[in-house]
Amino acid sequence: MKTRRIEQHLTLREKILETIRDAILKGTLKPGEKVAEPELAERFGISRTPIREAFRQLESEGYLTVVPRKGAVVAALSEQDVQEYYAIKSILEGYAAELAATRLSEKEIEKLEAINKRLRKLAEEGDVKVFFRVHNEFHALFLKAAGNSKLCELIQQLGLKFNRLRMASLSVDGRMAISVAEHDKLLAAFRNHDGDQAEHLVKKTANIGGKVLLESMTQAEGGKGKKSILEEQIDV
Repeated sequence: MKTRRIEQHLTLREKILETIRDAILKGTLKPGEKVAEPELAERFGISRTPIREAFRQLESEGYLTVVPRKGAVVAALSEQDVQEYYAIKSILEGYAAELAATRLSEKEIEKLEAINKRLRKLAEEGDVKVFFRVHNEFHALFLKAAGNSKLCELIQQLGLKFNRLRMASLSVDGRMAISVAEHDKLLAAFRNHDGDQAEHLVKKTANIGGKVLLESMTQAEGGKGKKSILEEQIDV
């Protein structure tokens, strides 16, 4: 019975996390807006303890800011946050890809190809949530192959802290398809054991991710740009 209660508790917690993440990504909950504990407690028929636990996790992922005695509010995304995260991601993951290119086995490359094949199908279906999870598996595999545990740990910690930015970028129309196409190029570099090209491609992909998100934020604020970064990638 105790195990069943724990499983039920975790399931409810995941539902709360998913509900809030979706509302923020879709814009139903806007930056600065309060996320009310009482409403969530009533909606899910639970106490406030698992809700507060969910709030803490969402704060660690960059979705919420929890203010003592005031509650949780939706965190604002800033241009600086996006630029700084993707700049760091570019450097760290680029280096990891360079290392991995000389270390990946045939079996590991085949597994990466299988993962990207699944990602292509998910992109066609528009399933962002599952795409995000499988996309993480693709990156985790080559990060591990880099053979630098500290580097891998640092990248994963950074990714967890900025989950919201990563999910928001992949949620932009056309972004998942571009990600799959960039993976195809990266896989070719891995097959050729070309570390320099692998590093270049990962840095390029990180740059695209940041620009896509900044462009999306500008459009949401009513701004208009020239040709979008996604259109530029499709033209290439």
